[in-house]
Amino acid sequence: MTAAVPLPVVLVGGLHSDARRATVQRLLDTVPGSVALHHDLSTAAAGTVRRTVRDRGGVLDEGEAPLVNDCACCALREDLLPELERLAAVPGAHRLAVVELWDSVEPKAMAEVIAAHAAPEARLTGVFTAVDPALVLDVLGNGDDLAEAGLAAAATDQRTVGDTFARQLEYPSVLALAEGDERADDGDHALLHQLAPAARCIPVDSVELAAAAVAGFDVEAAAARQHPACALLPQEADAAGVATLVWRGHRPFHPGRLYAALEDLTCAAARSRGRFWLADRPDTLLSWDAAGGALCVENAGPWLAALPDAAWELVPAERRVAAALDWHPEHGDRGQHLTFTSPGLDGDGVRTLLDSCLLTDAEYGAGPEGWRRLSPAFDDLLDPVS
Repeated sequence: MTAAVPLPVVLVGGLHSDARRATVQRLLDTVPGSVALHHDLSTAAAGTVRRTVRDRGGVLDEGEAPLVNDCACCALREDLLPELERLAAVPGAHRLAVVELWDSVEPKAMAEVIAAHAAPEARLTGVFTAVDPALVLDVLGNGDDLAEAGLAAAATDQRTVGDTFARQLEYPSVLALAEGDERADDGDHALLHQLAPAARCIPVDSVELAAAAVAGFDVEAAAARQHPACALLPQEADAAGVATLVWRGHRPFHPGRLYAALEDLTCAAARSRGRFWLADRPDTLLSWDAAGGALCVENAGPWLAALPDAAWELVPAERRVAAALDWHPEHGDRGQHLTFTSPGLDGDGVRTLLDSCLLTDAEYGAGPEGWRRLSPAFDDLLDPVS
């Protein structure tokens, strides 16, 4: 007997709801036998998540899933897998399952759940973020909390609109472009290309969209693109008034001077991200993630140079390769790698400010023992008292 072909599954997410719906409808119209699933999390406050299943002709099924641990995204995960398995149970009944994510749901978590736990009859083949290019800068610059915008996925959700949108742009393999009433200009498209260099930009009305939905998706490679230790960061660019600065260095930052410069650096660009190290925390890889005037600095674990050789086998190959490419004879993989992307970016000003935050010759000459005695300016940020 011939083995049944798994049901292809494509995720379509994004905060641009009109563009997202247009993308889903285009797939339903161009792929015969396709079906779309959508979980509406706006009803989570009432204790439920509403599920809708439809095809190009209209609604096929509706239902509700109870909230799980007061988390709407948890309820989505618990309900999505059984629904996909149900749709895939009848071989040949459907040619494509389109999962339309709710506004603030980030595709990474859902992609990893489907790839790891879906039945063999269903297979993740694509991850799209739907975008209206004319609205990218406005949403990216929105520093409001998701809760303020009515888009929080849980009571404890502390994400902002801007940083959520940035990750939606940077994770998928495809950006589906659907223009609304406002026409995008060259600067809008330049910003989009510089922010997401790894993604294919495909207009919603293109014949390529349906093929991209079943082209395949590598969850591990996508995760590596976002991991601070080996992220595929933007390259230097300058087009249509939009620029990307790539700033690198080997010396550690002085914690006090960098902390004092955080506000200016955060507001210098629409989007900045990367990895860095502090002199008083030489073993800690720190991630930099800023959008909409809000900055998140987190401990991303140890640098490889701080690990015993035996532990390297436990590290993903992508990270070992990234470390080898940037290996420094004295500091190993420790280093500064930050990118700043924005219209009207003052690249020289950002570079000068960052340079001023590095250890001076005298400070550097004090060595690691001297560095540990520098002001612990980041302690409250990285080691909050619970």
